[in-house]
Amino acid sequence: MNIPSSQPLEVVAVHGVGYLDRRATPEEVRAANRVRWTRHLSKGLGVPEGRLDLNFAYYAAALRNGPTAQGPGDPEELEDPLARELLAAWLEDLGAPRPVAQGGLTLPLRVTASWVAVKFSLDGRLTKLFIRLFFREVAAYLRADDDAAREAARQEVVAQIAEHRPRVVIAHSLGTVVAYEALHAHPELEIELLLTMGSPLALPRAVFDRLVPRPTGTARPLGARPAGVARWVNIADPGDPVAIPPHLARAFGGVALDLTTPVHAAFGFHHAKNYLACAATAATLGPYVGA
Repeated sequence: MNIPSSQPLEVVAVHGVGYLDRRATPEEVRAANRVRWTRHLSKGLGVPEGRLDLNFAYYAAALRNGPTAQGPGDPEELEDPLARELLAAWLEDLGAPRPVAQGGLTLPLRVTASWVAVKFSLDGRLTKLFIRLFFREVAAYLRADDDAAREAARQEVVAQIAEHRPRVVIAHSLGTVVAYEALHAHPELEIELLLTMGSPLALPRAVFDRLVPRPTGTARPLGARPAGVARWVNIADPGDPVAIPPHLARAFGGVALDLTTPVHAAFGFHHAKNYLACAATAATLGPYVGA
């Protein structure tokens, strides 16, 4: 599997939430994040940046045209009913008391954010901002199986893989859902490694039961490794509230390694840069980059 140091490892990266930039063109966003992700990845691997040929699938722009709240609603709240429904499912899986979990549908966001912040010893303000951003974008993607935004997001991933023919696809957070569906829809796209990080793929009701294709099985439905993926490795920080329930391999067949390892203290455990630079990512990619 080792490759000559003169030949860079081809990678396509698929981002999570929070990457929408309305002031820049898609080309500018791809270029800027290609530099950032390459820097973080090379730092963790301990190799020069030139050993990596990383391209960036920027799908966030496809999700920005979802439904907007009517009237003078609070911009700090989740006005989208689907976003609130997904939030309630997430809170239930985190083990929130019923009033808190069901409150995801009706209570002010600060109430549910406060419970999450206490449970994970997080900053309450940052937790509220993260929850609002995360569930808005997840709802925009998962609104319907045939939604135009969902298809456009998948096609951005497909286009980058088809153009650059990477050996490795690295996906983070919501990007793991987009990459999973895109690769299932196009089994002709063959890659050696799918590396998912901080993934919510197994989250019941909110994500798992909405995947395309649907997980199959009567007694215990399971998702599956996309046909064109030779190897699938998943990395999750044990304190990452997005990567739940833990142990992705329990919900998906074909996961070769399901690694649970701390990537950063405090709220940094879900940031892409920390997953990219962590020891588990370096150990996974080392053989592919010849390190």
